[in-house]
Formats: sequence, C-alpha cells, structure tokens
Amino acid sequence: MSAWTSRIDLGEIGSRPRDLLAIVLALAVVAYISWAISQSPTQALQFAFNGLSVGAIYALLAIGFTLVYSTVWFFDLYYGAAAAIGAYGIFYLRSGEALGGQYQVNDPAVNVVFALVTAGVVLWALREAYHRRLSGRLGDRTARYAEFLLAGGIGAYMGVVLTWPNELNVLFAPTIGIATALFVAWLVRTAATRLPERIDRLGFPAVGMITGAAMGVVVGVALANAGGSRLYLSWVVSCLLAGMVGLAFYRGLYVRIIQRTRSRLIMLVASLGVLLALTALTIIVFESAPRPLPDVFGNTPWEVGGATIKGFNVFSIGIAIAAFIGLLLLLKRTAFGKSVRAIGDDEEVAKVVGINTTVVIAIVFFLGAVFAALAGVLNGHDTAIQPRMGLLMLLKGWIASVVGGIGNLYGAIVGGFALGMIEQFGIWNLAGEWKDVVSFVVLILFLSFWPSGLLPRR
Repeated sequence: MSAWTSRIDLGEIGSRPRDLLAIVLALAVVAYISWAISQSPTQALQFAFNGLSVGAIYALLAIGFTLVYSTVWFFDLYYGAAAAIGAYGIFYLRSGEALGGQYQVNDPAVNVVFALVTAGVVLWALREAYHRRLSGRLGDRTARYAEFLLAGGIGAYMGVVLTWPNELNVLFAPTIGIATALFVAWLVRTAATRLPERIDRLGFPAVGMITGAAMGVVVGVALANAGGSRLYLSWVVSCLLAGMVGLAFYRGLYVRIIQRTRSRLIMLVASLGVLLALTALTIIVFESAPRPLPDVFGNTPWEVGGATIKGFNVFSIGIAIAAFIGLLLLLKRTAFGKSVRAIGDDEEVAKVVGINTTVVIAIVFFLGAVFAALAGVLNGHDTAIQPRMGLLMLLKGWIASVVGGIGNLYGAIVGGFALGMIEQFGIWNLAGEWKDVVSFVVLILFLSFWPSGLLPRR
C-alpha cells in the first residue's frame, strides 16, 4: 500500500526517504507560491485564474481517461482524436460564422461517413440491448427489420443535420420537443406514484400527457426560432459524433484484436494508428493551419482584484465540476455504475454474475470519448484549433491522471486542476512555451517518486 494511503507514524517519517522528499517539495511549493504572491499579488491572482481555467479542461480529460482506464485497464489513444473531433466538429458545423464565410466546409463524403457510423452504432446497440425484447413481441425477422429501419432513420437524420448545419435549431426542434414532452410526462407519472393512496391517481396519466405535449410544443417552437442556439447545439452534435466513433472503434477494432491476440500492447498500437490516421484525415479535410471557433457567450473579460477572467472560463470550470458530480452519481447510485466497478475489478467474474460486459464497456468508451470531445470544445473556444491538438490534449489528460492517481475519479479532477495551477505558476518568469516542459517535468517526478499519484486507487 502507498505511503499516502497507509497510516503514517510521525516518528517514522524521517526514515522514509520518499515521505521526506514529499514534505520538502510541499514546503518548497508553499514557499514558492508565497514568494510569488509577495512579488505581485495581482499577477499571482491572474495566474491562479488561468490555472483554474486550463485545469478545468485537464480535469475533463482526466475524468474521461480515468473512466475508461479503470474499467478496461487499457490506454485508448483514440481519446486524443476524440478531443480533436469535438473541436473540429464545431468548426465544421459553424465554420461560416467563425471566419465570416471565408472558409465554409461541408464535405458530402464526411457527412455520409458519419451518417453510416451513426446508423451502425445504433443498429448494434439495438441488437445488443433490445433484440430479445423486440423479438419476443414482434418475432425475430420483424424485430430485425424494425431495428434496421430505426437505425437507418437515425443515421439519415444525422446526415441531414451535418448537411444543413445552418438549420440546426430547426432540425433539432422536433427531437428536443418530443424529448421534453416525454420527460415532463414521466415526471408527472413519477410524482403520481408518490402521492398518498387515498388520492385518486387515475387522472394523472392524462394530465402528464397533456402537460408534456404542451411543454414539448413550447420548447420546440422556441428552439426553432432561436438562431443563436445553433452554436451550442453543435456542441451536442460534436460530442455525440466523437462518442459514437469511439464506440465504433471499440466494437469494430479493439474487441476483434483482443479476441484474436489477447494482447493489450497490440491494442495500444492499434489505437495509436487510429489517432495518427484521424489526425492525417483532419489535415486533409481542414488543412494544417490553425482555425478559430466562433465567439461564445462570456468572452468579455471581468476584472477581479486587478486580474481578468472571462465568463466563459468560469463556465468551463463549472462544466468540469458538474460533469464530475454527474459521473460520480452515475457510478455510485445506479446499477450501471455497479457494473462498471465490477468489470474494473474482474471482467470475467462480472460475466459470470450476469453483467452484459459488452454493453457496459461500450457505454464507458462512449462516455469517455464524450468527455474528451467536451474538453476539446472548451479548449477550442479558448484558443485556436489545429489538427495535432489531439495528441497534446491526450498527453495532458494522461499527466493529470498520473498526478491525481490513475484509476481514481476523485484524483482525476484534483490532478486536472493541480496540473493547471502548476503549469501557470511554473512559468512565472518564463515564456508561455515552457508550460509543456513544466508538465513533463511533473510527470517524470510523479512516475519516479509517487506513481500512485496524490489520491491512489484503493
């Protein structure tokens, strides 16, 4: 057990070189930060704001990376490409707004590929998770036809969305409206089941349907008339595409490799090939020059104590914290979370007790890619995007995971924010280009002396 998780006897600290080194470094960090604050409180506050802003992106990367790694114990290098897909997905859908129409991108071949990927993923999900239920009610052949038609319809819908991105709000209005109606109806029905038995509940299903339908129409019409929502709807599309591509690679490539070779190393090499291939395709489609994303809300700087921070950066910090809490609740309070933890402990035993490990791991890969894409989106709106950004973001996410403790979700968010702060304060008297050097020095120190990180997995 690591010295950080075991009970430390103060009388033995001096006999443990690693503990002594940790204390010395901690005191040195405290002394350095105190010195920095004394030199320029305003600059120190500015660096703290910057560290929290970039730390939020690192935290999102580390959270998704930790989710995947702690479940399948495999470094999926596609994760970096997912971050690039998230950022370039925004550019693809909103490139006209980003550059005033000077560089409009819309490639029919790209639209068809993503439509087919969407259809294939949906078809696999339907057959894997619902085929037994459908075949029991409709018969095997009818169920297969129904699955094929539904998957094809969703794939075609994605193709239409990608082909006409300037109508994104109108195209999404029916979907969001129906989802709102179903959600409101479910809420009313759930509330009815919690009422005392003496209250007549017969009218509540009808009330729920009417209320849900009304709310669905209101939300759908409002969205159709909200042209400013297109940029933020493109966030959803980009993250979903990155997640579906990640799931497709898991089912179509990684599973076949592990079945034939039983080698995690070969899977690692395959995922490296995926990362390099997608990076090359990105250069082909978008060219290698850096590209800006459209302006978002909160770009006007706020002045706090002489330092400046943008509202969008505060939003990014909130997104990272909210995503962490949401994932934590999903893993701690649901049957899916119990299945994920069981697979992480022993996949073969999880299969024996009846867990559909194939579906659970597929969802994990999907969620991990969505987290990476969201980090890419937030990073892309803060700086210009470029095709090789995925590799650097992959490395930063991995470093943040190592700092926090690989396999520990709490360590992921701590490591992300810690790495962001270390980077910023580490370049106090240096050029900004030294940030990556600082990060890799931190990585070497942790791998050498504290490979379990700040919060080791127990």
